[in-house]
Amino acid sequence: MNFLKLTRACRKRIHETVKSMLYEAYQNYADAMLPLRCFAAMAGSLAEAARPWFGDQVALRGMAAGCHMFARAGINHERPPFGIDRVVVDGREVAVSEEVTTSKPFCDLLHFKKAGAAAQPRVLLVAPMSGHFATLLRGTVRTLLADHDVWITDWKNARNVSLVHGGFSLEDFVHYTIGFLRLLGPSTHVIAVCQPSVPVVAAVSLMAQARDPAQPASMTLIGGPIDTRINPTEVNKLATSRPLEWFERNVIDMMPPQHPGAFRRVYPGFLQISGFMFMNLDRHVNAQAKLFASLVQGDDESAEATRAFYDEYLTVMDLPADFYLETVREVFQEHSLPKGQLKIQGCLVDPSAIRQTALLTVEGEGDDICGIGQTLAAHALCRNLPATKHRHHMQLGVGHYGLFNGRRWAAQIYAVVKEHIRQSEPAMS
Repeated sequence: MNFLKLTRACRKRIHETVKSMLYEAYQNYADAMLPLRCFAAMAGSLAEAARPWFGDQVALRGMAAGCHMFARAGINHERPPFGIDRVVVDGREVAVSEEVTTSKPFCDLLHFKKAGAAAQPRVLLVAPMSGHFATLLRGTVRTLLADHDVWITDWKNARNVSLVHGGFSLEDFVHYTIGFLRLLGPSTHVIAVCQPSVPVVAAVSLMAQARDPAQPASMTLIGGPIDTRINPTEVNKLATSRPLEWFERNVIDMMPPQHPGAFRRVYPGFLQISGFMFMNLDRHVNAQAKLFASLVQGDDESAEATRAFYDEYLTVMDLPADFYLETVREVFQEHSLPKGQLKIQGCLVDPSAIRQTALLTVEGEGDDICGIGQTLAAHALCRNLPATKHRHHMQLGVGHYGLFNGRRWAAQIYAVVKEHIRQSEPAMS
């Protein structure tokens, strides 16, 4: 019996050792490819510079295009800038600066301060902690800034957070949100994009249960997995297809020692982005083929739009293991919030306590991440909220990303969000 226990322990140790080499192997590969990508970028620039001498030949354009695509093909782990320095407010262009209102180990509360702008509705935009940086919401922020005073949760890459700061869990996400709402004060409007919909509902519920004076005036949930039992997508099915232990054994890794977050257990961003890309592999392959064709044909406008998307899409962050595993368990496997079983530090979350925070839910017809009806489910949970404070918007012809970025977000969805916030302002209630 002791021999069997020893054998199992050895097998477990071997498995953990091999698995812990995954991130190390990835990092070694990325480091080895870096000089090749630098060389490809230089070769592409030389090929472009040579075109006036050798004529505008297709072969030369193809060489330059291929080199530039290879040079930009790697995954980036550093947060890109928001790059929003000016915005038009009431027909007047004003300067925008970024200020960190408060800094926590895993998140900065970032304020987009507008010079000389009049008072506007205060908005807390809760960005997803789901493998991408908050800059994925750059377009969301830019659109909101015209009519609102905007703060955003700027989550930090777990691989850069030292172990001395401890772990980060789903409960911590909820408490961070409550803390930020209290800091910004009453009459704040909170918007959750995708993943944070559940912890934001939990935060607002707990504040309502405690009769917290800083309860937000409105809550907007955009493409959020409130109840993933409804119209489950491939992402939802994957989360329920295996026990939680499988995820812990196979997708959680330990950070290599060369990073500030050395030895922290994380869900690597490169694994998540790989999974998302394989879900729609044909689409991504076709996009790269079109990008190559655009570069060869000299269609710079089309090429730049595609490159800008993939530069952002391939910039990833690692997630704290505790947060990832708890999200898989509570949101996707046990459906704790819609079942009325979600607890935060022993306190049962009760959305029916929400009576003053107006609720808007937004879904997309073609959303393959969060199925139709999953976000709408929040209204049934907030059953004691007056009917006049409930609103739902279904956007036709848009997928998940288009709910908060792009043409339809700016031209159609934003108008609904703006009106919801305007109607929820205390002075206009």
